[in-house]
Amino acid sequence: MSGLSADGLPRIMLKSPLVWINGLHMTEQHPIAVLGGGSFGTAVANLLAENGHQVLQWMRDPEQAEAIRVNRENPRYLKGIKILPGVTAVTDLQATLDACDLCFVALPSSALRSVLVPHAERLTGKMLVSLTKGIEAHTFKLMSEILEEIAPQARIGVLSGPNLAREIAEHALTATVVASEDEELCQQVQAALHGRTFRVYASADRFGVELGGALKNVYAIIAGMAVAMGMGENTKSMLITRALAEMTRFAVNQGANPMTFLGLAGVGDLIVTCSSPKSRNYQVGFALGQGLSLDEAVTRLGEVAEGVNTLKVLKAKAQEVGVYMPLVAGLHAILFEGRTLEQVIGLLMRGEPKTDVDFISTSGFN
Repeated sequence: MSGLSADGLPRIMLKSPLVWINGLHMTEQHPIAVLGGGSFGTAVANLLAENGHQVLQWMRDPEQAEAIRVNRENPRYLKGIKILPGVTAVTDLQATLDACDLCFVALPSSALRSVLVPHAERLTGKMLVSLTKGIEAHTFKLMSEILEEIAPQARIGVLSGPNLAREIAEHALTATVVASEDEELCQQVQAALHGRTFRVYASADRFGVELGGALKNVYAIIAGMAVAMGMGENTKSMLITRALAEMTRFAVNQGANPMTFLGLAGVGDLIVTCSSPKSRNYQVGFALGQGLSLDEAVTRLGEVAEGVNTLKVLKAKAQEVGVYMPLVAGLHAILFEGRTLEQVIGLLMRGEPKTDVDFISTSGFN
């Protein structure tokens, strides 16, 4: 059954009976929501539609919604990718939340709270899966923690991994991790998203998976700068490897499982984000390495680069808890204190050598 929502766009209300998918009971009575009109939200919406689900993709901008509805393309964020008929772009958030039990939240970290707080009561009992890899300024809360705070009666999960939006949309073979203490939620997300080119693994370490996705954005900026400045493969490899050690050290201090960082949401996401020009944070770093200012680099990107925001709060938190993070301190010095990348790497090279891998016994080497 179809009707018009308050924004004048179609709202799909399915009334199909109970069905079984991969041995799991799933009802198609309600569509699935994707909140956010960016590149990753759009790629996930298309994945869901490809798997036969009806999807309501909510976005603020009526013109963007109209472009998707009429032209079947998100021209700002995924130009050239055809959006499947199963995806309906809408701007009525209240109606979207009322219609959907499973909601993928792809809002920028700076907007998530302000968008969802007015609708907190509607989130009770919903499955809310965060797709955003960021940390809220001032509170140092991850997105799932904000969702938990806004809607304590909701069922919370996160999705993270080496997942470049355009490659997902172009059907490159991809794997990701859904993480939650709620095992049934993980199974529902796996059933909804798993397809011929997209594999979904599960984890109970929601905090570690989400923290890995947020922290790696900082190091992608450093990697992009290094490439733009012509640094060698050895240098890039050193930066990525030491970044993994650094982010794992911090995460364990905060209560995460170090083994999580050997998986897709840790080293997997770090590698792709620090190696690919398709990564938004890498692009910002590359522009900085070419001599652009931070404002110019972000303007050129035209999208949110979560790593810039994460860097500020991460440096302050590392100092507060006493975790040694020289790359974070160095990038902060470059972006906000007038240092150069060469100076930062020089300081890194002159630092006292420590063990290669934390959490491994050094007995016999001292």
